[in-house]
Amino acid sequence: MAKIITVTFNPTIDKSTEVKGLIPEKKLRCSPPIFGPGGGGINVSRALKNLGKESLALYPSGGHSGKMLNDLMEGEGLTYKIVETKNRTRENFIVLETTSNQQYRFGMPGNEIYEEECEALIHLIEEQEADFIVASGSLLPGMPADILMQIAQIAKDKRSKLILDTSGEALKKALEVGVYLLKPNVGELSSLVGQEEVDDSMIENIGKEIIQKGQCEVLVVSMGAQGAKLISNNESIHIGSPVVKRVSTLGAGDSMVAGMVLSVSQKKSLREVLQYGIACGTAATMTHGSELCRREDVERLLKAMKLKSN
Repeated sequence: MAKIITVTFNPTIDKSTEVKGLIPEKKLRCSPPIFGPGGGGINVSRALKNLGKESLALYPSGGHSGKMLNDLMEGEGLTYKIVETKNRTRENFIVLETTSNQQYRFGMPGNEIYEEECEALIHLIEEQEADFIVASGSLLPGMPADILMQIAQIAKDKRSKLILDTSGEALKKALEVGVYLLKPNVGELSSLVGQEEVDDSMIENIGKEIIQKGQCEVLVVSMGAQGAKLISNNESIHIGSPVVKRVSTLGAGDSMVAGMVLSVSQKKSLREVLQYGIACGTAATMTHGSELCRREDVERLLKAMKLKSN
């Protein structure tokens, strides 16, 4: 059975609530808050759990909020290992305005991590057995620019497949070593290749160039409501997203990554990998707060997608 570990550099507690309307200078009556563990890799582990697959989540955790994050992880039955940090773990705030059905997401910056804590996180990753390593989300202040490159080298040495869902200079350095799967959105792809704007017609050629350079084996570009495009050395596949009533976009990308890594671990075809990933990402938009994708929604959407493609 394939072993999957996820790495979250900048974890968070996601606090979600609803309010009738956002009005300045007024006391707003909110619904009872929902607290959930969050951050890229953690959300991938949570989504995998919803899909029936266990994984090991690795992340730094500190202060009272870090303790609460660990309690939330245990409450969801997730397996995790932490590096304890001197600075506290951040908290994010998500508000749904019920009159407009608009979601407002307030992302707080992470606190600085110290060099010895960062080294401990790298050692923790090195110590684990893994067929797949998923590194997702933003970096903490104080993390070295080559941290993703180090993880890419660890994955290469272990013969693990590395899946990255992040951006910035650290990502560019990781691609010098090479990764298995990279999942940018269109804006992140533009930044990665140093272009002001990338339109749909350019994605395939850019993807082929990235793959030919040995920077990744599979590129999946998420395109929002238009679905996603997968490019490999031999294939270029575009699949649209099913139309659903959207409640929250929180964790949709992480749910998509979870669906894809699960499918790859089950040796599915790349078309099936993309299809399942899109079903998971779309299912996440149907849930409230930080709930992520539900397995029954994923299976229903996947069935409809397969019928449509026949």
